[in-house]
Amino acid sequence: MKIKSVKISNFRSIIDVEISFENLMMFIGQNNHGKSNILYAILFFFGEIKIQDLDFFDGTDDLYVEILFYDLDDDDKVTFNKYLTIENEILVRKTAYRNGSFEYNGYIQNPQNEYLQESNATNYRSRETALELPFYDYLPPDGRLTIALIQDAQQQYIADNGESIEFVYELEETNFLGAKNVAQGMFGEIFFIPAVKSINEDLSSNKTSVFTKLYSKVIELVTSSNADISSIKTQINTQFNKFKKYNEDSTDNQDRPVELNEFENRLSHNLREWGVNLEVEILPPNIDDVFKSDVNIWIHDGIKTDINRKGHGLQRAMTFSLIKTFSEHVLSIPDEERPNRQASKSSYFIFEEPELYLHPQAQRALLDTLINLSNDSQVILCTHSSSLISLDNYKSIAIVRKDATTNETSITQYQDEIFVGDEKKNFNLLSWVNPDRAELFFAKKVILVEGATEKAIVPFIAKKLNVFKFEYTLINCGSKTNIPYYINLLNKFKIPYFAVYDKDHQSSKQEQARNVADRDTAKIEDIIDSSIGKGIVFINDIEEELGMTAGISSKPFTALEEISKEEFIVSTSLETKIIEIFS
Repeated sequence: MKIKSVKISNFRSIIDVEISFENLMMFIGQNNHGKSNILYAILFFFGEIKIQDLDFFDGTDDLYVEILFYDLDDDDKVTFNKYLTIENEILVRKTAYRNGSFEYNGYIQNPQNEYLQESNATNYRSRETALELPFYDYLPPDGRLTIALIQDAQQQYIADNGESIEFVYELEETNFLGAKNVAQGMFGEIFFIPAVKSINEDLSSNKTSVFTKLYSKVIELVTSSNADISSIKTQINTQFNKFKKYNEDSTDNQDRPVELNEFENRLSHNLREWGVNLEVEILPPNIDDVFKSDVNIWIHDGIKTDINRKGHGLQRAMTFSLIKTFSEHVLSIPDEERPNRQASKSSYFIFEEPELYLHPQAQRALLDTLINLSNDSQVILCTHSSSLISLDNYKSIAIVRKDATTNETSITQYQDEIFVGDEKKNFNLLSWVNPDRAELFFAKKVILVEGATEKAIVPFIAKKLNVFKFEYTLINCGSKTNIPYYINLLNKFKIPYFAVYDKDHQSSKQEQARNVADRDTAKIEDIIDSSIGKGIVFINDIEEELGMTAGISSKPFTALEEISKEEFIVSTSLETKIIEIFS
């Protein structure tokens, strides 16, 4: 099963946020705004960390994390049947209290109609009463009506008519699944790779290490799909059955070694004054554990070397190589050969700044690995790297912000379709014009410009005027007609922006060309959200604003040469616009 949404309350800087989840989730934002807090809230839910006093927001006495799970398989549905909704989802809350205690509770979907509530089944045991109920046809035609029969009929009726039934979704007052503690791994297995971690921890034989967990996953897949290994398991079990004292039919096992019987008899004889008999049981080994034990990994680069003697970059790459190998192995197994996934087999990979110590090319390769991994598992990460962001996956992006006054963390994401039809195709093609456009998600403000000349000139003059800001990102949109695509995206994610474009009313242009320019201008002005962005118009283009002679090449280098001359003076009009852009 997978996470569909997460709600966090009173955890660190988070008062109340609800986040929609994709198979691949990327949390981005400035430092100290709460990205890691979201990851650790999820880790708390899964039992990977313990809560401390500082985890409670501003003196509150309790906090909770709710997770809505979907994509449950048949085993999941059996395990969590009590909490299963009509949509085959379950919603579970984990609450922690300042006194150190915690509890899990599930939401139960109860029909509003009293005759469909299980708790009222005892009221309908007489046939005269039951005959008037809508689910009567689901009951046996004769015989005594028991509570179990009535409850079965209620459930069958709900299953067949769920769309027309109104439900009340209520948090149970008793413990989840009736148990005080939920076993770790009940909802799936967690692979957490924090920002700073020794490779010793990742590659240790400890059961909680990343290597042991991933290697165990691979071994499970191998042993479940390999006929030879299955045969070995059968042979081992057959041989170990010879050590049993009794056969399956409770008769004495004649194949049992005489030495074992004698040893057992002597022990029993020496314990005779206690009035007990002793039996020695020898269990067959778990073949999977045999494959996992005593595994060592060495680096060969001309010399056989311990990974701990290598740099952080190679150590980090080693961790992600493990993950990539696991991902590739899973994808290489045909669906029909994969073992049935159970609740405990669901996997969640949580990364804190996975880009650390990796060069840009390696980061882009890592993104490809994470996307592939998310096909079969769920991947959750926080990052500062635009190399790990793909605009094709904008639904996976959640921008984390903190209010400067309240210190409260908030989330901005957009789950609907931003572009439709040709708009989506055209926007995706723009990645070839500006492959660095993912930087806009990390910017304090985005400056949209028409082309390469503006992208070179605007920051050059801003630096000359001492108003340039590195936290602002300039995006080359490729043309004036492409600017609305970016504005649409920025509006949805509430990222502040300036749209800088040309009026295009040069004296050399015909009226028809000016009309086309006006239509393009109107499209930009119509889509600008004044609460988020603003338009800045060059009259009639950047060359005129610079005072360049008409007809001179508008290539970026030519324009930079022009404004680099000692005699060049920035006009008052252009200076005002540049200062406003970088305000």
